[in-house]
Amino acid sequence: MQMNTPPRSTIRLTRRGRLVLIATGAVVAGTAVAVPLLSLESPKEKPKPATLVIPEGWRASQVYEAVDKALALPPGTTRNVLPKAGLKLPNAAEGNPEGYLFPATYPLDKKATPQTLLSYMVATANKKFNAPPTAAGAQRNAMNVYQTVTIASLVQAEAATKADMGKVARVVFNRLERGMPLQMDSTINYALNRFTLKTTETDTRVESPYNSYQRMGLPPTPIDNPGEEAMRAAISPTPGDWLYFVTVKPGDTRFTASYAEHQRNVAEFNRNQQSPASPASPHPRGQSPASPASPASPHPRGQSPRSQSAAAG
Repeated sequence: MQMNTPPRSTIRLTRRGRLVLIATGAVVAGTAVAVPLLSLESPKEKPKPATLVIPEGWRASQVYEAVDKALALPPGTTRNVLPKAGLKLPNAAEGNPEGYLFPATYPLDKKATPQTLLSYMVATANKKFNAPPTAAGAQRNAMNVYQTVTIASLVQAEAATKADMGKVARVVFNRLERGMPLQMDSTINYALNRFTLKTTETDTRVESPYNSYQRMGLPPTPIDNPGEEAMRAAISPTPGDWLYFVTVKPGDTRFTASYAEHQRNVAEFNRNQQSPASPASPHPRGQSPASPASPASPHPRGQSPRSQSAAAG
């Protein structure tokens, strides 16, 4: 029990204090009577509860590492508890929580464990994603909710700004409807478990179900954990006929349905990359510009959005 008693080092008897005691009839025995000085310091505020912040677009692997660090656990602990965590994931996820570790700020208390935190994240995602407007929007696009989350993860990874999210989502839908491969660098980065701004011709030949250059349709799972704005874009993409996009320079992402126009945009992008006066600014969330070692030489079928090596992303 905390006692509101100052330590002896703060007890001080002043001459004035002695006089006051005597004047009020207090018995003073030598120097044994002491009057504690009033503390001028304000009471200490209770420490705020610790929190764990999960940013939009983080991959599951990043979330696991953050949980381990926040709970001071050995690396790999959170990942290893997945089989017994009992997460309420869609059947299509097959136990993989990628896409369902909802980005938010989560409280940490003394009882927090990897299981409780992951369960909290998944429960939050289910609450958001299974809300009637989201489910209805997915159905309107001839998608289920899990596919919509996967599209939102692509949007989260590829859009240079929030304003571009709806357009990126439209490119995804337009390519799917036309039977075109998505050819997005973000899926290559996920396949190779890396974060980079450069995608090479060799990279696009990697054997992986996440290689959207060689495989048609959506990747088998989300590639990150999207936020609400990316989900809204996946549900209600901006109307347009775009098939290509490239961020020519920061703040200047160009969308087009014309391959020839897209090639011109890519050429301008590469000129900006090679110009000493205009050093390349990294695109957000791993969007890939052209490799300096590879001059602008788009892949077949016009694959070249932000970089020479991608068609739509």
